[in-house]
Amino acid sequence: MTGQVVSIETGEPLQIPLSDPDLTLDDVVAVEQVLRGARLGDAPVVEQLEQAFAAYCGRARGVAVSSAAMALLIALVAKGIGPGDEVILSAHSYHELGHAVLRCGATPVFADIDYWSGCLSATKSADKVTPRTRAIIAGNTCGHPADWPALRALADGHGLFLVEDSSEAIGSRHKAGMVGSFGDVALFDFAQPGVIACGEGGIALTDDTALAMAMRRLRSRTLADRASVSAGVGAPFGAPMGGIIAALALAQLRRIDVLLERRRGIQAMYDGFMQSFEGIKPPYVSPDVEEVHWFLYIVHLGTRFTKGARDAVLEDMRTEGVEAHAYSNPLHLQRAYRALGWTRGDLFVTEKVADRAVALPFHAHLTPEQIAFMVARLKDASINSGAGAAIY
Repeated sequence: MTGQVVSIETGEPLQIPLSDPDLTLDDVVAVEQVLRGARLGDAPVVEQLEQAFAAYCGRARGVAVSSAAMALLIALVAKGIGPGDEVILSAHSYHELGHAVLRCGATPVFADIDYWSGCLSATKSADKVTPRTRAIIAGNTCGHPADWPALRALADGHGLFLVEDSSEAIGSRHKAGMVGSFGDVALFDFAQPGVIACGEGGIALTDDTALAMAMRRLRSRTLADRASVSAGVGAPFGAPMGGIIAALALAQLRRIDVLLERRRGIQAMYDGFMQSFEGIKPPYVSPDVEEVHWFLYIVHLGTRFTKGARDAVLEDMRTEGVEAHAYSNPLHLQRAYRALGWTRGDLFVTEKVADRAVALPFHAHLTPEQIAFMVARLKDASINSGAGAAIY
């Protein structure tokens, strides 16, 4: 790490930031090559990234965009999902997913999650299906693959469009396959704190050629379209990925195994220090999962902790210069969705998990001393909150 690192939330100097991209000289060279070229926007490296990332996940097509949130909005619009339609999704996810559903005019319908994995429950989603349901959006929460065989069976049984949000799970693998290979469309995001960190950008993967073509038309116009009399057939969203972001993402993808292995080493250090933390268990991994690459290191506080006690723990950690965060602020409790009638108590498991989940810094530049310091401070903070030690 070089230079002063500040909190992404407060702007204050930090001793240990939540995220610190694992960049090398290869990234600098890749970006420099684009800067020395003639095209910064519609650059050839964008298509190279699309092909390489699709191949990595075993998919036929890739559509690079400005963010995973825009990829979702474009995919929903490309499928003709809009006013009068319902989309089932988890409230234990990034707010951009729900916002994309709102922006296309559809109605978000939240289903509860599996307590252990934190992923959308196929069984609970089945209870939410109505004649108006058009799609299901499920994510690989914090890197843990969802129950994709069950979700796929549910979607196929009702003729629903299945969206796989893999933004937090690059490299993770279910016994049925690698993440990114299950949905009718799969979404990845390249913002921090993911393993591929470019500041912005995302990609959608699919095996449906017609869907990929429709998404490309909705994404943006190319330079060649400026001279086309048919360019105005559809109104694109203007959400392309530029050459600089594509070059940075491609450079990191080419060494993805090294990046993932370095993060796995950080997880092992966390797990080792956590063993001395009364009641703490290693992060849960389903028996149906072969490999998990965590997005952040999440500690779940015990049921005796209230949301207020969790927040007090976070404040103590930040006072010590550690950028710890609440992992989730459930979507159904945010203003845009409360207006649709959602309220506390509607999603018991989601609320229970979200109120007690603490996200700790997770990146390749952490040292054993820093991790030991954070675990010790977390233990002290949990005791200071009056709730005692944390426990799963």
